[in-house]
Amino acid sequence: HWCYKRIAQMICYFFYKNITFGLTLFYFEAFTGFSGQSIYNDSYLLLFNVVLTSLPVISLGVFEQDVPSDVCLQFPALYQQGPKNLFFDWYRIIGWMANGVYASIVIFTLNLGIFHVQSFRSDGQTADMNAMGTAMFTCIIWSVNVQIALTMSHFTWIQHVMIWGSIGAWYIFLALYGMLPPKLSGNIFHMLAETLAPAPIFWLTSLLVIAATTLPYLVHISYQRSVNPLDHHIIQEIKHFGIDLEDERMWKREKSKAREKTKIGFTARVDAKIRQLKGKLQRKHSVLSVMSGTSSNDTTSNSQQT
Repeated sequence: HWCYKRIAQMICYFFYKNITFGLTLFYFEAFTGFSGQSIYNDSYLLLFNVVLTSLPVISLGVFEQDVPSDVCLQFPALYQQGPKNLFFDWYRIIGWMANGVYASIVIFTLNLGIFHVQSFRSDGQTADMNAMGTAMFTCIIWSVNVQIALTMSHFTWIQHVMIWGSIGAWYIFLALYGMLPPKLSGNIFHMLAETLAPAPIFWLTSLLVIAATTLPYLVHISYQRSVNPLDHHIIQEIKHFGIDLEDERMWKREKSKAREKTKIGFTARVDAKIRQLKGKLQRKHSVLSVMSGTSSNDTTSNSQQT
């Protein structure tokens, strides 16, 4: 149960975070008439998948557990989520991709509207491309890491270090990289210390983007838990409120679910093929029985006539 859910969520989240990041590049290219100019510094592109978002994905795939191990053994219905493919069907995959598209649109449009149109510097000028790109990249790092934190059901200190440490590593890198001589840091020279950090609009934009990008997921998970909860949602609430796990009615419900036939998967296809072949054999036997009965009747009638 754990392995299936960990792998399914890890793959879906991997697509989500790369769609969120990659589409902002495409939007900027379209905005600039496909000039070929990237809004992000080359070092940002290098660090995104290698350092800043890799450890949270690993923590999800290694440490996530929706319910404790002893509860998994008590409720066999939890093991039906794998054969039923509840966490890696097309509905779930398309939902994560759509969430990534939505997040990319929100991140790009809000940053463009705030930094490109409104005055940013003390002299009334708007932010340049490097400042807007750094602010936009900061919003991406926050959004994708907060999203994976909301996805998790179980936290240890290792997961906290991997998630929030990845966000902190971005600010540390930006500060240290900006301290290098201009020949090495280029347009990022003192970007955080002198340009972005003193501006309240930079921090307010980050908070606004985080709230806007995570809102659809919060609405979805709240609706699902309230209206159509899955088995592990119910068991989480049972554990949280301290309800007796030996309740007889609960056991009957879970046992009945454990006996349900699977609808997808290799074993389900094999069972369906066997049932199909059995049906064909039964129909052939029925036809042969009818034909043999007809021939015997014809033989009897011919003998009587003779």
